[in-house]
Amino acid sequence: MVAITKKIRFDNSGYYFIGLPILVLLGFWDSYFSKLFPGTNDYNFYFHFHAVIMTLWVLVLIIQPILIRKKELALHKVIGKLSYIVMPLLFISVILLTHVQLQKRIDIVNGEISLSGPSPHLLLPFKDLLILGIMYIIAIVHRRDVNIHARAMIATGIVFIEPALSRFLIEITDSVPVGFLTTIGLVYTILIALMVVERKQKKGRWVFPLVLSLYIFVHSLLIFQVQIGFWETFAKWFAGLPLT
Repeated sequence: MVAITKKIRFDNSGYYFIGLPILVLLGFWDSYFSKLFPGTNDYNFYFHFHAVIMTLWVLVLIIQPILIRKKELALHKVIGKLSYIVMPLLFISVILLTHVQLQKRIDIVNGEISLSGPSPHLLLPFKDLLILGIMYIIAIVHRRDVNIHARAMIATGIVFIEPALSRFLIEITDSVPVGFLTTIGLVYTILIALMVVERKQKKGRWVFPLVLSLYIFVHSLLIFQVQIGFWETFAKWFAGLPLT
């Protein structure tokens, strides 16, 4: 008897991603939303710009699978084409926000730029952009192959978990190492669980292992405080750009 492999329904992912806005609200409540609603925050344009674009992308992640599930293919394609605008804007928002935050760490001595604090921490936002960009490109290149396209789009949503969840856990545990390491463990658990669930699938199974490998590589650099010469140079160059 030939065993029948149950097909994974990626169109259910939109319902799971409804939890993302809740996670983002919890993670950024103290630092952003609690001050935004009563109008007591002093954040500049870059914070608000990033928040709006990030919200748009989360909505895309929620709406697109649901449209597929409801056979609304025409609208799904329209929103897919709009993502060609939203994703570059998301990249720009992260780069600008990272730059404006980096300005707080700049010291200029005799015309030379130096940064207070370890530059490997700058890997955090750029790590997110790296994984987000790779997964989005994979999703677009394979947009006609649901097995790869759906997995890559799901991976772009997983990228948002770490920034929000780590902040939330750091807040409630009052410990950066505990919050950060717990978040990493949970993200890895999600990816491994997805890999286990789809272990009998024939196509696209390489997407989640690729994401996990990228995470492990960059997290290892952060945890072990690996100093990379060219990254030090890049961090100072980036900080000195007249972007914000």
